[in-house]
Amino acid sequence: MSTPEHINPPGQSAPGEIPFVPRIINPIRVRKACLFAADESIRHARRALETQRPWVSVESLSSPKAISEIASNEATVFLFDDVALNLVDTDLLRKNNSGAVIVLLSSSRLIQCSPPHVAQREFPYTAKADLVFAANRSDFAPAKIIASVARAAEDYLNIKKRSEVSRFILLIVDDEPSWPSQFLPVLYRIIGQRADVKITRTYEEALQFLFGTDQKAEIVTNYHEHGHGDQVVCLITDVLFPLHGQMNAKAGEKLIDLVTRLYARIPIVIATQATDSTNLSDRGFMLTKGDPASLAALDSFIRDRTGMGDFVIYDESGSEVYRASDIGGIYQLLIAADGADSHAQRLRSLLEAYGEKDKFSTWFYMHGFQSLGDTLRPRRLRGRQMISFLKEAVKAAMERMQRIPLVVGGTKVRNLQDLTEALLAASIEEVDGISRDDILSSWLDQRGYSELAEALRPVHGEGPALRDALIRMIAQGTPRR
Repeated sequence: MSTPEHINPPGQSAPGEIPFVPRIINPIRVRKACLFAADESIRHARRALETQRPWVSVESLSSPKAISEIASNEATVFLFDDVALNLVDTDLLRKNNSGAVIVLLSSSRLIQCSPPHVAQREFPYTAKADLVFAANRSDFAPAKIIASVARAAEDYLNIKKRSEVSRFILLIVDDEPSWPSQFLPVLYRIIGQRADVKITRTYEEALQFLFGTDQKAEIVTNYHEHGHGDQVVCLITDVLFPLHGQMNAKAGEKLIDLVTRLYARIPIVIATQATDSTNLSDRGFMLTKGDPASLAALDSFIRDRTGMGDFVIYDESGSEVYRASDIGGIYQLLIAADGADSHAQRLRSLLEAYGEKDKFSTWFYMHGFQSLGDTLRPRRLRGRQMISFLKEAVKAAMERMQRIPLVVGGTKVRNLQDLTEALLAASIEEVDGISRDDILSSWLDQRGYSELAEALRPVHGEGPALRDALIRMIAQGTPRR
């Protein structure tokens, strides 16, 4: 992966300094969208896409001929309604556009609420789309969902074409397009640029993505080297979806059993409206579809259980024991666990379980401490030996971070005052880049400004307004702990 222009090349670092290299999960950026739809609400959603993803150039087209004449290697999302997709030659479109992602925004109630095999039997054109979403004038209004649809297309393209990139993925398993259409805007607000989303619609698709095979019997011993399971940080699954081409009320339970056994570290969200799924309540976080209160609780669950937010220690009953907002807090936890009293022994016991599930390395990866995560992950230590190793590694990472300035427009940033001055002096393009790719928040997170980093992540835009918003929020930022 090439170093972005707004990141200081290693050759320009002063002696003793280390260049800051952010974790960019989507090196392929979708900067172009082509919209062809008879539905007026979808055509008018262009404005919402341009506002919420201002770096994307949106082109409205009026005929299948105009679509067929597009030829480009640029990453492009093609947005169609039911009428338009039925008319378009998608084979030619893909042939002429290697970076194309074809998306259907369907107003058909049957398509919105049906598994792929049913929708394709009744409406064969649905098989042309890489992604299918629901669209209507209320819950799935195009203006509400189009930005998350474009982001899902970007995630789809990067997972498919740049699978070698180290990234985190939230895996959704749901056969109906309606719920992801409503849910994705909420999910993307939670995760920002820290993880991608992959949508699968059948049991076999989920297995193929996780293990590199769609047959349970073919999962090999070294399964973590196949598929994308090692990158998945959360499974969000329905209960009822296709298994072997037929709707199966046990499909979700079978998938949960398999993931729990082979990837015990992956937290599970069970999203359903089924009243008979209470028997799964001890297997994951129960999310009632369409319930706003559940979505609010999901925010905390994802932040606390996937490593995106605080590092949280829970006991066997699920009660919170300790919470650290940054790497310094984790270091204090390790000091507390290094004693000889019963409290320290209890902490060590809990931390051993976390180490076995890669909770430490996942949190460090998620917060940008790549080398620390790499150091910890192969280790399987226990007791005081584990604590001593962790303390030494975390302390070294904290000291190393003090030698890593953020470079903004040629200015080295080491604190919030430096950052404000650098933002004022940098070009608009440089400010846009460090905001859009989560570079600014990642650096702040590692330097201990975790609350400020989290506050800045949802801030998007372009031009002077973005710079003004960033500077204003930094001025309100809390001191580092």
